[in-house]
Amino acid sequence: MKSREVMQMYTRELSELVAGRAQPLSLMEVCGTHTVNACRSGVHSLMPAGVRLISGPGCPVCVTAQRYIDALVALGRRGDVTILTYGDMIRVAGAGGSLEIARGEGADVRVVTSTLEGLEIARREPEREMVFAAVGFETTAPATAAAVLQAASEGLRNFSILPAHKLVLPAMRALLDDPGVKIDGFVCPGHVSVIIGAEAYRPIVGEYHRPCVVTGFEALQMMEGVLHLARQIVRGETRLENLYPEAVSAGGNPHAMKLIDRVFVAGTSAWRALGEMPESGLDVREEFAAFDAFRKFNISLGDDHEPRGCICGKVITGRAVPVECRLFGTVCTPVYAVGPCMVSSEGTCQAWFKYRRHEAGLAVRATREAVR
Repeated sequence: MKSREVMQMYTRELSELVAGRAQPLSLMEVCGTHTVNACRSGVHSLMPAGVRLISGPGCPVCVTAQRYIDALVALGRRGDVTILTYGDMIRVAGAGGSLEIARGEGADVRVVTSTLEGLEIARREPEREMVFAAVGFETTAPATAAAVLQAASEGLRNFSILPAHKLVLPAMRALLDDPGVKIDGFVCPGHVSVIIGAEAYRPIVGEYHRPCVVTGFEALQMMEGVLHLARQIVRGETRLENLYPEAVSAGGNPHAMKLIDRVFVAGTSAWRALGEMPESGLDVREEFAAFDAFRKFNISLGDDHEPRGCICGKVITGRAVPVECRLFGTVCTPVYAVGPCMVSSEGTCQAWFKYRRHEAGLAVRATREAVR
């Protein structure tokens, strides 16, 4: 059977399952790549009125607290430190501007594509302190851990990390504990699941009685995941299903998890919109304190200051969609982004702007009228 025919079959069954329901199903995808691909492929347009596919805190840049951005920018402005960062981070603004602005003022800020590239820069310039902005979920944490271990083995003392790695499960729990957020089931993140394994979501199913489905990133795979969730909910079932076995095993990647555990320990972390959550982030173990920029440069985090008018925090927690923001598409665009949800290539606002702003045009105009 051709993919188009399968998609039509999935769409038809989904519509039949939810027909006549008083309340629509709210299904959350917790992965930036899922968010982008759902918008780009038109998966949202296939959702019947009885199904809401909402975005969660799956964009690493978007969930990073403003206070971390402020600390990173301040560190770069010292003059004796080079900031190494992935591309999406450079344009996220804090209270004192962004890394891009700091670079324009003379700060040494360099975009790298991997931690290995960061190590190579540190080797080439041993007289200069290199600090890597360690942002991301369990997907990128193993690479950061490997870099720390390599730096330690080489005695590369001019390399350190400013850790802001996040763990997915505590965020999912926090959303389910919030009575203001309605989530009937989760489309679990694909990339993170490769590392932590499908069984990691078992507590969500067992303790919160919410079905979880791990699925791939293609439109057909996502639609299949949504359909499986709808089937469970309508039938009164609550199960964990792995529809992506070619990439995700039950136990995940043990080598990657060992790397994380070797360098990091779970600690309290500050999230955008979700605040400080215990054991939701990764702190550098005491053994590797020399490679922890927080300790090395005696850095403390200040307060959070959200960009004025930006509702990114509501968007990444499923409380709002981008077109409900009065800045969306006018003041805030990918070229002149106000909040991280528009800055990041995995941000919900950027995905909506690129792929859904025309279909949402009427909603945009209605929102503007409402706030005048």
